[in-house]
Formats: sequence, C-alpha cells, structure tokens
Amino acid sequence: MAIFDRRATQLSRDAAPVECSGAFTTGCWADADRVRRLITVEIPSRVADDAAYRNARRRPDRQNARIEHDKALRRVMTAVLKDDTELFRQFSDNDDFRRWLAETVFALTYEAAS
Repeated sequence: MAIFDRRATQLSRDAAPVECSGAFTTGCWADADRVRRLITVEIPSRVADDAAYRNARRRPDRQNARIEHDKALRRVMTAVLKDDTELFRQFSDNDDFRRWLAETVFALTYEAAS
C-alpha cells in the first residue's frame, strides 16, 4: 500500500502503511492505482488547464495564484465527483486530505509554470 508523504508532496511506496482513516492513504480505495493517477496526473493537469488559474500563474503574485488554484481545484474536484465519489468524499470531508491535495496540486502546477 502506498501513502502520500506530506512533506515531499509525492507518493511514497516505502513509507509504512497507515490506517484507512488516515489522511494520505490510497488503501481506502478499491482501485488505488487509478486514484494515484488521478491525484498525480489527471487532477493537476485539469487544474493547470483552468483559464483563471493559468492567467494567475503568469503574474508574479503567488498569493493570487494560490487563490485561483484553490478555486480551480474545487471546480475540478466537483467534476471528479461524477467519476469518483470516494475521492470526492475524502476531499470534502477530510480536512487533512484536502489541505494535502491542495498543496500537492499547487506544487505540481505552479512550479511547472515557472
């Protein structure tokens, strides 16, 4: 089972397993590989393609970019609801997971634009 390493904002296969109720585990999902791909590839790609966030990344104001990122992430996660209700439930109900996902996706999208 892989867990998300909060400090490195990347997936770690070497870390010890955590309880299913933990914020960063993929063990809670029936198809952990699909969820891992959603989190590391598809969601960041969709957030990066958001017009308002893309526009904000072009400017030197990191705080505004973060605000637009968080709005874009909410829009993407609402769209994910249609495809993956468990991932959306974690995003909606688990503050630690939501913060971790926001940090991870922002790091993957903002740094890539620089």
